[in-house]
Amino acid sequence: MSHINVTINARQYRMACEEGQEARLLKLADDLESRIQSLRGKFGEIGDARLTVMAALTACDELLDAGQRIRNLEQELEALRNVRLAAVDRARATQAAVANALNAAADRIEKTTQVLNRTIGGGVAIG
Repeated sequence: MSHINVTINARQYRMACEEGQEARLLKLADDLESRIQSLRGKFGEIGDARLTVMAALTACDELLDAGQRIRNLEQELEALRNVRLAAVDRARATQAAVANALNAAADRIEKTTQVLNRTIGGGVAIG
């Protein structure tokens, strides 16, 4: 466990975090500090606790919106996967139909060749 000092709303806090997460925690603290400063610029000195709560609510609002966007994108991704699977199934069916049609055409050509060979009788075989 590591310990680092972060500054939020002009106050120092000693925070614990897992090894390797120090930079992330500093970035999170900087983001919160930036939100508080932005709100202070908009609303003036309305109290440290109120500014901190407003900044936290702003971050939670963005997190909620991001979660909804993620859920929407996951639904869209699932729909696209279903469309892709249906397209693959159609492509396989089309390939099978084309192969069957070509085989049927080859059989007809073969039968026609046999009939022509018998009709010509004794002549040079065609095909």
